[in-house]
Order: sequence, then structure tokens, then C-alpha cells
Amino acid sequence: MKLTPEHEEIKRTTRKIIQQDINPYVDQWEADGIFPAHEVFKKLGRAGLLGIHKPVEYGGMGLDYSYNIAMVEELGHVDCGGVPMAIGVQTDMATPALARFGSDELRKEFLAPAIAGDMVASIGVSEVGAGSDVASIKTTARKDGGDYVINGGKMWNTNGIQADWMCLLANTGEGAVHKNKSLIILPLKGAKGVTVARKLDKLGMRSSDTAQFFFEDVRVPQRYRIGLEGMGFVYQMQQFQEERLWAVARSPVGLERTIRETIDYTAQRIAFGKPILHNQVVHFRLAELMTEVELLRSLLWRAVERYIGGEDVTMLASMGKLKAGRLSREVVDACLQYWGGMGYMSETRISRAFRDTRLGSIGGGADEIMLGIICKYMGTLPGERRG
Repeated sequence: MKLTPEHEEIKRTTRKIIQQDINPYVDQWEADGIFPAHEVFKKLGRAGLLGIHKPVEYGGMGLDYSYNIAMVEELGHVDCGGVPMAIGVQTDMATPALARFGSDELRKEFLAPAIAGDMVASIGVSEVGAGSDVASIKTTARKDGGDYVINGGKMWNTNGIQADWMCLLANTGEGAVHKNKSLIILPLKGAKGVTVARKLDKLGMRSSDTAQFFFEDVRVPQRYRIGLEGMGFVYQMQQFQEERLWAVARSPVGLERTIRETIDYTAQRIAFGKPILHNQVVHFRLAELMTEVELLRSLLWRAVERYIGGEDVTMLASMGKLKAGRLSREVVDACLQYWGGMGYMSETRISRAFRDTRLGSIGGGADEIMLGIICKYMGTLPGERRG
């Protein structure tokens, strides 16, 4: 896909904010285990970066999804994974269904402030007993008068400590597990019955605050439901499309940076009388890894081009998500090895990348879920063989 000058301008704007307003503070945010999401999101919102492909009526740019992906690619220049992930929740995980299916009133109340950076959003899907198995969630929202009364809990909620609202998936009826769920906007600040059980301590993504929630008889108006009742599972699967494309787009620049930083370090590190880089096994391996990164980038833009053309890219998005997670682990592990003892030190970016990238094969659908989706589209699952 050929990028336009407008794509490049979005990239430049994103990189400028990263250089001025994010990277100088990343080390402190990592140490604190949280970053000032409202402050950072407001700067992104002023630049229009939180609503690139969202409707202009609610403050978005109204551009096609490729322009959003151009911004996401640049997030690879952030010196950690946590802040980009938090931004991704705001743009590609908690708001797509609201933008597409929400009522005009609901979009004015919650989408517009999210695009402006005035509200921080979170996504409430996973539970302690239901991660990748979305259909088995237990949280309920029963009707009572004009309200829903919500009971249950959610786990691994990115932005949870600071979020103003959550895009919540809950069971709103009986019957088939794929047809009894709805997406509901759940305001969080000061809401009666909403409890932040704890701030989660994670292996990586440490600057991104992650929370566990409990809900006890939380009342929200039924007008806070996104779209049709019972369509929540379908809407969430559609949101996963953009979440997984986001995960693919977030990877190439960061991986390329890791490889180039490793080249610079191994060119200076002397062992047995010569730079580490001058060993053929090292520079050949780095060449192989860079080739894989370029292949991932090609898959990304092929999927994006089809997506904006209206095609179903579930299979390509799943392939890309699978490959991005596995390749990230492969690249960072291989590069860390060439850093030797310094690669094991917290002061180096490579050690942070080692921790942060591990989530890529778990969050947003584990590798095994991606393989199952790919097999389904290939027709290789039992009872689904084609031809």
C-alpha cells in the first residue's frame, strides 16, 4: 500500500509528541507503575491522534483506517510498551463498537470526550475464569425498570485505575452464549457499587496501570447499551479485529529499533579481540530477523488495504497477531543474548522490551486462539473440512 503525504504528516506529528512529551518521562513512569493518562491523552487529543478514523461529528478526522495504522506504527518509537498499549485501548479496543453502533446520544457523551482526550477509556471483557474464552464470561446485567443492574467482575483492565468509563461485555439474557451478551458503557468515577479490587503488579508493561474490578448492583441506564441487545459478542469480535491489527502495527518499528540498537552495541562490544558484530553468526542472525520484520510489515499493510476495502480480514489479522507475538519474542530474545550481561540489566531498553513483548502472545487472544481461528478459515478443524 502506498502511503500519502497525509500519512507521513500523521507519522511526523506522532513522533514529535513521543519525543517531547512521552520518552523523556518513560523511565519515571515505569518506576511509578503508572503514567498520567489524562495529561498524555489530552496532548494526543489536541493533535487529533485519538480519533483519526472516527466520525468527524464527534471530533474525529473521519479518515480511513490506514491513517490510524500509520500513527500506531510510530508508537514503536516509544521507549516502553505500556504507554502505547494504553493508547491502543483508547483508540482501537474500547471505542470501535461505540463509534460504529452507539446511539448519537451515547457517542456525544462518551466517544467525543475520548477522542478529545478528556476521558480515559478501558475495556471490560476478560474475567478471572474467562480470558481468551470470551463466551464463558459470568458478569451479568439484568433489566430493572429503565436500568441495567450489573454484578460480577473484570480482570486485567488496562487504564483501569485512571479510566472514566469502561466498555463492558456482560450477559444480558439467557440462551446461547454467543447471543446473550451486550456491550454497555459503564461510568467508573464515583459509581456506586464499582470497586477497584487492586492494581495489578505485572511482569512488563509496568507504566500501564492495570486493575481488577468488582461490580455489586451497579445501576446504569439501558440507553448506555451499545447497539442491539444480544449482539455484544458479535460487536466484541469485530472490535478484536482492530485490536489485533493494532497489535501487528505496533510491532515492526519497535523490533527494527531493537535490531538496530543491537547492531550499534555489538559493533562496539569487543570480545576475543574483535567486535561481537563481526562474527558471522551474529550479523547473519540479525539479517534474518530484519527480514522477518519486513515480512510482518508487508502482511500488516496487505491486511489494512483489504480492511479499508471492506473485506473480512479475520484470517490475515489472526495470522499477523500470531506472527507479531512470536516474532517479538524471537527478536528480543536473540538480541538480548548479544548484549550479554548488560542485556540482563534493568537500565537497558532491551531488558524492558524482553518483559513487555511477552504479552503479545497472550493479550488480545492467545497464540492458541489465533491458531484456532486460522484453522477454521483454512477448513482444517474437525467437521469443517472444505472441498
